[in-house]
Amino acid sequence: MLVTWEQIWVATLQTLQMVSISLLIGSLIGIPLGILLVITNGTGVIKSRLLSTIINMVINIVRSIPFIILLVAIVPLTRIIVGTSIGTKAAIVPLICYIIPYIARLVENSLLEVNKGIIEAAEAMGATIIQIVWYFLLPEALGSLILSITTATIGLIGATTMAGTVGGGGIGDIAVSYGYQRFDTTTTIITVIILIVFVQAIQNLGIILSRKIRKN
Repeated sequence: MLVTWEQIWVATLQTLQMVSISLLIGSLIGIPLGILLVITNGTGVIKSRLLSTIINMVINIVRSIPFIILLVAIVPLTRIIVGTSIGTKAAIVPLICYIIPYIARLVENSLLEVNKGIIEAAEAMGATIIQIVWYFLLPEALGSLILSITTATIGLIGATTMAGTVGGGGIGDIAVSYGYQRFDTTTTIITVIILIVFVQAIQNLGIILSRKIRKN
């Protein structure tokens, strides 16, 4: 094996850093966008077709761009924000741009599963828009939302490996630099195992949390 265990450990931490920071910032923007998509559609509590159309259009445009192309396309923006286009910090910028519309769509799908009768009852009680979202919409969809965030996290892990192909660091960088370019099969197998462990752990955690919330 050409790569050292220390390099694998550092790459693993880089992957965790990229996923955690991108997921946090992406969720802070993507979840409100998903909520807006639901409450501004034709049957929502705000009913703003214009706002809904604009948000939908922006999300669809970004989602239609493959991540590897998005990674290269926003290099100027990445340089402006972090001062470089190479490394873990630089990879976080396109990862955030990638995950925001992804989370927004997942949140939208989860919220649309909520029984409309609950929203109508909240409106009948005189609840404000914020109260409807915070006390009725989100609690009812919480179990589904957790699974949505789980799916987004797994998608981010896959995106970080692609970021590694252009010097983004992380497990993907190790897999390409050593496993592929230097024909190190052992390193490739190790990186695959690490990624499988990550995905399985996150998926199982999401399922457990979702089941507990739905039982309560």
